[in-house]
Amino acid sequence: MSRVGRRIITLPEGVTIAINKSVVTVKGPKGELTKEFSNLITIKENGNEVSTERSNENRQTRMLHGTTNSLIQGMVTGVKEGFEKELEIIGVGYNVKLQGNILVFSLGLSHKIELEIPSHLKAEVEKPTMLKISGVDKQQVGEFAAKIKSYRKPEPYGGKGIRYKGEHIIRKAGKAAK
Repeated sequence: MSRVGRRIITLPEGVTIAINKSVVTVKGPKGELTKEFSNLITIKENGNEVSTERSNENRQTRMLHGTTNSLIQGMVTGVKEGFEKELEIIGVGYNVKLQGNILVFSLGLSHKIELEIPSHLKAEVEKPTMLKISGVDKQQVGEFAAKIKSYRKPEPYGGKGIRYKGEHIIRKAGKAAK
């Protein structure tokens, strides 16, 4: 039996869950998330606790058991506390500006990159080289941060580019002078 699948999810104060067959809706102070899960996993609510049970011992069902439990836990955490990713922009002349609902990046290219912020996410520019993305859905926050990072990945020689805060980039030695 899956350890993660057997875990009981305790709903914090202010968070409610509605289960309609395989569709789960979680509401909390930060927002609302709805997700449809497989029919192979039974989701049960008992007061302020949620548990998942699998219908059989097939390999696919066993794999879905822990995944379903983790996704529900992520939904609960998201509507209660939210998720955030912080990005650092490193390089001479590299920066980001927030103009209304659009992020404008200067990344050493011949043009500026303009990226519209999705309606369900928030972006804050603390400094011209620091960007914070937050939202209730962990997957969407991560995807948006990865999309931004893909515009200028950190390069191993000079270290220039966009990286997550605290990310360690393995540096390579450049050409040695003779």
